[in-house]
Amino acid sequence: MSYNLIISFILSYITTFLLTPHVIDYFKRIGLTTRDFHKKGKPLLPQSIGIPVLSGLMSGVLFYVFSQVFFFNDTSSVIELFAGMTTVMIAVFVGFLDDLNVRQIYEPGREGHAGLKRWVKPLLTLPAAIPLMVINAGHTTAVLPLIGSINFGIFYPLVIIPIGVFGATNMVNMTGAYNGVEAGMGAIYTLALGVFAYTHGSINAAIIFLSTFAALLAILKYNFFPAKILPGDSIQYLLGAVIVTGAVVGDMQKATIIAVIPLIFNAAYKIYLRFFKLGYFPGEPGVLQKDGTIRSKYGKSYTMINFILRHGRFTEKQIVLLMMGIESVFAALIFLF
Repeated sequence: MSYNLIISFILSYITTFLLTPHVIDYFKRIGLTTRDFHKKGKPLLPQSIGIPVLSGLMSGVLFYVFSQVFFFNDTSSVIELFAGMTTVMIAVFVGFLDDLNVRQIYEPGREGHAGLKRWVKPLLTLPAAIPLMVINAGHTTAVLPLIGSINFGIFYPLVIIPIGVFGATNMVNMTGAYNGVEAGMGAIYTLALGVFAYTHGSINAAIIFLSTFAALLAILKYNFFPAKILPGDSIQYLLGAVIVTGAVVGDMQKATIIAVIPLIFNAAYKIYLRFFKLGYFPGEPGVLQKDGTIRSKYGKSYTMINFILRHGRFTEKQIVLLMMGIESVFAALIFLF
């Protein structure tokens, strides 16, 4: 592995690790806080870890670009990486806009804070696809699981990429509500995809995925149980944008889809429930019990976490570790297939 890639990884980790305590203090001062539903007394905690994670990711990617241009006189990666980072920043901006509204609501399917309307957020993510569209990133031929190779032609940049950005950002947004679940699962699939990209010669995708992994590794110090800062939509939209950006830039759609199958399944089932059964998106938060375990609010298994809760008594930490374990299985599959 090249030295500049290693330094980028270290820089991403250090930036996020050192910046996060200051972000926590700042968010507390300005009142950017929300309830931690699965703790006794539901304490108010700052939210929106996407901001320090984005800072770490950007520091790693920008150092890599700097070293490639000024040390190796190589500008071949500049356009793709800058376009990819612009996509990620737009997505994080949309998520952060939602995080800014901290008014709590408790309606079925809308547990959490009252931010942007559900139909507004997906539409606002569409501009994030434009940077990847205008540089015509990736190849028009994609290899998809169970389907095989398909040449989309001009529809790839004009249709497939926007659908990918739209789908990925909102897919990650449908799994959460537990300390460290987004960052923990994200760390696993970004590490696996980063290693896969590097071993298959997709260096630009590798730097995006591995810098994200380093930043997530650092944020887990503060976001894992018991969390000092909650995720918010900013990290969910960041991870979605990283997923699609790395897949497009690295031409590794098949591996990426396999790695995030748990997220795809969870989102697809929630969409089915919303439009064909319940009329709303079932929420992830459960009900805290006196013994520290969490009980599902639903009589049926409406989400992956609901399924776990209906088949055992688990604490919040155990739930997150189980979700990370499930994600690890699918992340490992990309090296087998």
